[in-house]
Amino acid sequence: MRRAMVTAVALPFSLPFPKPNPPLKPNLIPSFLPPPLSLSTSHLIFPKFRWLSSSSSALLTSPTSTLSLSPPPKNVVDFDLEPYLACSMPGKRLRVAVLLSGGVDSSVALRLLHAAGHECTAFYLKIWFQEDFKNFWSECPWDEDLKYARAVCDSIDVPLEVVHLSDEYWDNVVSYIINEYRCGRTPNPDVLCNTRIKFGAFLEAVQKMEFDYIASGHYAHVIHSAPDNPSGPSMLKLSRDMVKDQTYFLSHLSQSQLERLLFPLGCMQKDQVRTLATLMDLPNKDRKDSQGICFLGKVKFSEFVEMHIGEKEGVMLEAETGDYLGNHRGFWFYTIGQRQGLRLPGGPWYVVGKDTQHNVVFVSRKYFSLDKRRRTFRVGSLTWFSGFCPSNNEKIRCKVRHGPGFYDCGIKHEPSKDDKYEDCLEVHLNEDDQGLAAGQFAAFYHGDICLGSGIILDSCDAKTFPICSRALELAKLEDKSKLGKPVRIMNL
Repeated sequence: MRRAMVTAVALPFSLPFPKPNPPLKPNLIPSFLPPPLSLSTSHLIFPKFRWLSSSSSALLTSPTSTLSLSPPPKNVVDFDLEPYLACSMPGKRLRVAVLLSGGVDSSVALRLLHAAGHECTAFYLKIWFQEDFKNFWSECPWDEDLKYARAVCDSIDVPLEVVHLSDEYWDNVVSYIINEYRCGRTPNPDVLCNTRIKFGAFLEAVQKMEFDYIASGHYAHVIHSAPDNPSGPSMLKLSRDMVKDQTYFLSHLSQSQLERLLFPLGCMQKDQVRTLATLMDLPNKDRKDSQGICFLGKVKFSEFVEMHIGEKEGVMLEAETGDYLGNHRGFWFYTIGQRQGLRLPGGPWYVVGKDTQHNVVFVSRKYFSLDKRRRTFRVGSLTWFSGFCPSNNEKIRCKVRHGPGFYDCGIKHEPSKDDKYEDCLEVHLNEDDQGLAAGQFAAFYHGDICLGSGIILDSCDAKTFPICSRALELAKLEDKSKLGKPVRIMNL
């Protein structure tokens, strides 16, 4: 069996692609495997997204680790995969670059594409951050990922390449996140990673390798144009699994990115993917799903913030009274609605506001009072897969965070009053939401089709949590020692 090998070469790439083995021919469908969703293809434009750094090129290098799994024998699949290939473009001979993380989802996605008859090359992306924190654990954090990725590729003779995108990741994701937190906003690293790295810098890097599509293990479904309308736009559709659905994280892609993507798991439920992994006897079939922010790995978020922004002691004031309750490590460690980590007795306490100029955090025990909930906010940095914004007052749906929940909403287009700034939307939800945070994304949907998304700028609702005048004035004190000692907090 040929081992999954890698070759060091500077981008742009020009590597030969060995032909994979013919797809395996199954012979039966296990009765306990849930039937796949039968999906029809339907059909939407946005300027090309370029993020690859011109000052430093990404490299393909051989993994430095000597860790490896014993390569399993070539998998002989004794069940019919064809019913599960609806999102893998079966019946065509395509060249597909598959992003492989070493996890179960991307591994099953690779196997489905291989079974569909495509010529696949797997790519593992290395990013800067883990290397900076290598002393937090005894071995490099990507060693385990790579050994699983290599074993999965070996089982079907698919080549594996390792791509370094350290400069691109720092320039386009990490530096942006740090700056947003310094400004008191709460960015979404996973949306940025998809837009700027996985389907940004990487897509640009492999542009000259003439792949037909880039694929990954995301739970989403891309509907490409029909053969009789090859120039038609692509559409992003909800996956079958509404809990695992990741269209929210993909909602800020451009049309030129979307039209290059394949998501084989978009037609399946998560439990189906796990079952297939077991039946395929994948070496990582029992691996747990990754959790948390995409680039942190085993590093806690607070450690990331502390290392790159630092600490600066500030005060916590009660929003309703202005009482001095205690100290904090820096406003950038806190987001609106946060409950954990405040270390105040008599709670629960919630962060309800921040004065970023004076490093003050406002807290309250009445965050969920009925008269203080929010449902109206503004959104900017808008992208639409169709190239057009929905019309004013058009009834659509909205997600303000990852998860199965939607809000019905109405929108009102607000043209910019200054040529320096872009247009934005005023969004009105049909229900209150206490977790609206500037810097997060709001994704919009018409039925099960994702229209696009934008960044939440602020709340323009009169019911935004009020901060009393005394608290606002005390926050401006240059010498906070004049506040004296924290008040004794009484239990409610």
